[in-house]
Amino acid sequence: QVLLQRLCDSDSPTLLETSRLLLTCLSQPEVANVWVERIRENPSVYDCVCFIMSSSTNVELLVKVGEVVDKLFDLDEDLMLNWIKNGTCRSVGPSVEDSLEELPDFKIVPCILEAAKQVRSDNPEGLDVYMHILQLLTTVDEGIQAIVQAPDGGKETWSLLYDLVCHELCQPDDPPIIVQEQKTVLASILSVLSAVFASQTEQEYTKMRKSKSCFFYMPLIGSLTRILQYMEGCGKRSVDNSEESEQQETGRADLNDEDFHLKILKDICCELLSNMLQELTKENTLEGLHQGHLNEQTCSCAFQNLLPLYFTSVESFLEVLREADQTLADNLEKRFPSLKVHA
Repeated sequence: QVLLQRLCDSDSPTLLETSRLLLTCLSQPEVANVWVERIRENPSVYDCVCFIMSSSTNVELLVKVGEVVDKLFDLDEDLMLNWIKNGTCRSVGPSVEDSLEELPDFKIVPCILEAAKQVRSDNPEGLDVYMHILQLLTTVDEGIQAIVQAPDGGKETWSLLYDLVCHELCQPDDPPIIVQEQKTVLASILSVLSAVFASQTEQEYTKMRKSKSCFFYMPLIGSLTRILQYMEGCGKRSVDNSEESEQQETGRADLNDEDFHLKILKDICCELLSNMLQELTKENTLEGLHQGHLNEQTCSCAFQNLLPLYFTSVESFLEVLREADQTLADNLEKRFPSLKVHA
């Protein structure tokens, strides 16, 4: 009780040490459930955590609070659902009531986004934590709806994640090995984008992605194909490394773990790319060709990774591409005979 009440303190060092201690307690399997139950019984924890995420500029504190939230959501889906739905309840504790009376009506998603913006440039590990929190939210329908039914129609979430993928992570001037370092944060981001994209039919940014400018659309397709290309480079490097370290058991275990996480990233990347290609219009495709996001190299990379699992999406895109650039479509058919035979 004392520890949870300290979350409402206004002193950053106190909040940091409180969060550290709380995370330690939640990380002990034999007592974690007891701590989750105590937190569930104290709705004021939600308000304190949201207040910190939405207002603090202390990066170290934001990262540690994010780790607490990430652990909580991972341990207890019911608590996560409660925080998504009705986290505005107030605790009955007299010692914290006064400090919470003037707090705004917090919503979980905007608070997470604000914290992510604060940590993104100073702490890559912290960004990874907050992106994983968003990913956990999308594992339940209520979490997806909390994102896409926000007052801005989910644009703030989409814009932040879009900006990270297209302008910050895994960039053209980075070496391919960068995808190894960023694989977990990329997987979280793309997983959220994929979930949001699949449920955005009535959202405002749907109109934006279908417009001629393709501002939120074509650059993302270019980034997805670049990530897939970089993963192919990492795959070749892994094979070489495995041959060199064949007798190092630990090295092989690490390599397998890396391969596993890269496979997860690839699966998520392919699913999102498949869904986006299936939505392309002739106008989108022409603009993508003009911008350079679509060309024979990127299309070949996409087809190579999507076939045969996403054959329908590739076939649909090829039909649209044929209207926009017959020569490119013919070249791709020659490179991938299964498409031509089916046609």
